[in-house]
Amino acid sequence: MVAPPDNDVLWARALHFQHDDGSPALGGVSLHVQEGEIVAVSGPRGSGKTTLLRCLSGLVRPLRGEVWFNSLPVHTMGPLARERLRRDRFAWVDPAPLLVPELNAWENAALPLMLRGTSRRRAKVAAMEWLERLDVGDRARKRPHEMVQAERQRVSIARALAPTPTVLFADEPTAPLHRADRGHVLRTLTTAARSHGITVILATHDAETAAVADRTVSLLDGRRVTTVHLPPVTESEGRAACSLSV
Repeated sequence: MVAPPDNDVLWARALHFQHDDGSPALGGVSLHVQEGEIVAVSGPRGSGKTTLLRCLSGLVRPLRGEVWFNSLPVHTMGPLARERLRRDRFAWVDPAPLLVPELNAWENAALPLMLRGTSRRRAKVAAMEWLERLDVGDRARKRPHEMVQAERQRVSIARALAPTPTVLFADEPTAPLHRADRGHVLRTLTTAARSHGITVILATHDAETAAVADRTVSLLDGRRVTTVHLPPVTESEGRAACSLSV
């Protein structure tokens, strides 16, 4: 094994992965990401975007290939080591908000910090800063069932940003948002990444979302390709996503 270049915070070589049913998800994907860079992984649904992010973040181990975070070989780590890496250095945003139902918004946003040993008071201050920046500070004491889907997603993004991770993996982070909200959330996410030196790997099938990145890596059928033409998300799709709100 050869460690990646010093200026690459993430480096992957020839990643292969199969689903449980044996169908291929990744077929030899390689890429590198420099510190502080925002990289969009684009492609239609089913192209392997989420699987690639899961391999890079240590959520799953590739069938073959290498994943390096700085000088650490993620692909050879055991489950506990990969869990510590995700807790201490990584953050993740899902397409649908996954919040702890018993906790209110600020407690959900502060949870990663408290799990790292940060005091409740300091964790709350950091959580409130991001909730305010994402325009949900007034929902800080509401529990997930008291918020609509778009508000819950903003809390999820605040939770990811509050501990200032080294790498933030965002899997279709604006999927539950109306078109009018997406631009603001993406600007907050990218501004935070640049001001705090956070590396962002952003999976999206939306051309407008991919446009905020420094560069784009295109996938099709689990392989890197030169160009994938992404259709813009229509307003009706945005309304359909938000119609899931409760």
